[in-house]
Amino acid sequence: MGGLASILVVDDNPKYLADALPMYGYDVTAALDGLEALKLLIEENKQYDLILLDVMMPNMDGWDTLKAIRSNKKLKYMPIIMLTAVSEDQKMVSGLKIGADDYVVKPFILPNLLARIEAVLRRTKWQTELSGEKEKKINKDVNIEALTPKEKEVLALVAQGASNQEIADKLYVRDVTVKTHLNSIFKKLKVSNRTQAVLLAMEVNLIN
Repeated sequence: MGGLASILVVDDNPKYLADALPMYGYDVTAALDGLEALKLLIEENKQYDLILLDVMMPNMDGWDTLKAIRSNKKLKYMPIIMLTAVSEDQKMVSGLKIGADDYVVKPFILPNLLARIEAVLRRTKWQTELSGEKEKKINKDVNIEALTPKEKEVLALVAQGASNQEIADKLYVRDVTVKTHLNSIFKKLKVSNRTQAVLLAMEVNLIN
């Protein structure tokens, strides 16, 4: 993403995140409840790359704020990570169904939250790049079946936004092995980058 990622922290006690996140290169705006957040997002038409949304807040809680954001045509794809002291699986699942992209349970360790933020932003970047690539002609005169099972597995993880190191950890291989698989995938699919490889695989229903 070009420049600083802009994060809207929606929390009735935002000081910790408002102070900490800029130290890691993020531009932070704070809203004390859902109503203030919606005013920034809708009335003032502010642009953000991601929202950190607390569940327990006065005036308008996180659930209602999440529903309001997802019901707005301009905001329905806005990346949102919920912050909550509630750890029941059922409520987490409900939140994900409403439209949360991820969950972090309080009290959280800052490195864990930072990793979640980076992962969500990375997935969003991939989705944006894929949308742009759809306008380009991609050579489909390739033999998808030439890919090995391991290469298909690597490609599926790439489609999820995983980095080379994350793929290596998942498959219990070295980073250099992942690079070798990717180079082979690019050659067999006749593409030049990860985005084109994922898009082509999706178009021929190799991956969902």
